[in-house]
Amino acid sequence: MQFFDVFLLEAVLNGVLFGGILALLALGLNLIFGVIDVVWICYAELIMIGMYAVYYLHAVFGWPLWLAFPACIAVVALLGMALHQFVIRPVLAAEPINQLLVTGGVLFLLQGVATLAFGVEFKNLGIQLPPLQLGELYLSSARLVAFVVALGGMIAMYLFLTRTYLGTAIRAISQDRAVMPLMGVNPHRIFLLTSALGGALAGLAACLLVLQYDIHPAIGLSFGPVVFLVCVLGGLGNMIGGFAAAFLFAQFISVGGYFFHLEWGYVIAFVFFIAAMFWRPRGLFGAKS
Repeated sequence: MQFFDVFLLEAVLNGVLFGGILALLALGLNLIFGVIDVVWICYAELIMIGMYAVYYLHAVFGWPLWLAFPACIAVVALLGMALHQFVIRPVLAAEPINQLLVTGGVLFLLQGVATLAFGVEFKNLGIQLPPLQLGELYLSSARLVAFVVALGGMIAMYLFLTRTYLGTAIRAISQDRAVMPLMGVNPHRIFLLTSALGGALAGLAACLLVLQYDIHPAIGLSFGPVVFLVCVLGGLGNMIGGFAAAFLFAQFISVGGYFFHLEWGYVIAFVFFIAAMFWRPRGLFGAKS
């Protein structure tokens, strides 16, 4: 019975660590949707590009990680701005389904370009962090590092949004787009800034995930749909709701995987999501329909 309790606690703690990564990913996607009102279906593919950037800068060109990581964040931030300027901006006035189709097209475009440019072989940095042992508990060091950095990134984003002029402008324009231009705020600049921030968060996630996963053109499909479901579960555009939903979803996956199998953990989480959508169509933390 003792081992049962230890392993269950280990599953719960690993679920918390996994939830930190999901929360960071959901924060970027919710930030973009909350301000620009467009869901980037291709968000996970930006992370994939960031992971390739880290790999080539570190493993091929010999950059140290402390330089490769900031460069990755900057590259993906610029990619986010370019995506808004050349893809999202022209369809801002279009129907939501057209916006989804456009970003879905970017998803397949980035996957195709990555396949042609980098091949289909799995790549990794070759860095293996030893597990952290606490008595009979074994925790993933990579997930622990990712959790701490992700938590720090989320706190920094919260302080930026609540303590700075630009952050206040972002929150204000997400609440009332029609009034903000009358107050001297340029919506296009705020949209570009938001896209850059969303891209930077995707780049930060890439730096954390590259320590845990092999890199290949379809890596976005491993966590992209899960992050989208987390955002919907928390209420699209609701950053606090997405944060809470990320940890809840991660617990279903981790603890369900402990009792049954990892794949069954995902099945249980998806079943919970479907049931929650019947009960709260706009998400657990969204407005009641």
